[in-house]
Amino acid sequence: MRLGINLGYWGLGMDADNIAVAQEADRLGYSVCWAAEAYGSDAATVLSYVAAKTERIDVGSAIFQIPARTPAMTAMTAATLDTLSGGRFRLGLGVSGPQVSEGWYGVKFDKPLARTREYVEIIRKAMSRERLVHEGATWTLPLPGGPGKPLKLTVHPVREHIPLYIAAIGPKNLEQTGEIADGWLGIFFAPEHAALSLEPLKAGRAKAGQTLDGFDLCPTVTISVGEDVKAAADSQRSYAALYIGGMGSKDKNFYNQLTRRMGYEQAADDIQEKYLAKDYAGAAAAVPHELIDATSLLGDTARIADRMQAYADAGVTTLTLAPAGFTLEERVLALRTGVQALERAGLAE
Repeated sequence: MRLGINLGYWGLGMDADNIAVAQEADRLGYSVCWAAEAYGSDAATVLSYVAAKTERIDVGSAIFQIPARTPAMTAMTAATLDTLSGGRFRLGLGVSGPQVSEGWYGVKFDKPLARTREYVEIIRKAMSRERLVHEGATWTLPLPGGPGKPLKLTVHPVREHIPLYIAAIGPKNLEQTGEIADGWLGIFFAPEHAALSLEPLKAGRAKAGQTLDGFDLCPTVTISVGEDVKAAADSQRSYAALYIGGMGSKDKNFYNQLTRRMGYEQAADDIQEKYLAKDYAGAAAAVPHELIDATSLLGDTARIADRMQAYADAGVTTLTLAPAGFTLEERVLALRTGVQALERAGLAE
């Protein structure tokens, strides 16, 4: 099993620390460094900067939001980042959510599965450097009846095939991800509930005549290092409450729905009710300790090593760490503990 690091969002006053974290991960042999975007910092600019400041570690978008860019623009960005990084780019995509898609980008959040499939098809065509012709429900290239003509990408990426990942939570999206992508970006993944994600992914791989062999299962897990497991879990309550309670509307919150499928229906209701009422402290307190423990790495090196073994046994191939601390020292400690725990578990490649 390989390790990754998720730097999250930028522009929060920790940009210099983020580079230091990326460089330490590079030095420690981490496989990939991911950056996120929502409606603040964009991932493409961040990744170009991280790539310039590192030497070996891959850089990946977790995620590029599909409503933010046309598929041809995403292909251009991916080819450029792969070229500038010397073949170290991984393309992660996701549909975002209705509030961001419609409120920030002005793109209707409808038929997300069909939109994603078509988006990937166009990117694959563009990246293969064939002349871009496409007729679909969302995009038609070139536009009919006008001056447009089929064009092909002028940039030659370092690699013929840039790994493409999709962030997916719901069963149908997971199945499609297994069918059309090279890897999966997961969140709130618990080894004890692995079948919720892996069975749909396997079904999608079977549709494509493939198995999970060679398919990168890459969940992001928070990590909090310390002797006091309860305190380590408590440090992640606000993060869990934000996603379960506040990422989306009351009727459409993918993280809340996942929490329900894991058996925490009442907790999901309580967290969302309190969060939407702006009782953020109450929402955080309503997150069950067992849920945080199941979806995180908590405690000392030995305990984290045991938990890493559970992730590996569940089939995870790249375990991406999201340190719970905000200081550089806490984040570097998490990075180093991750490597030590991986070695202790005998999982280092």
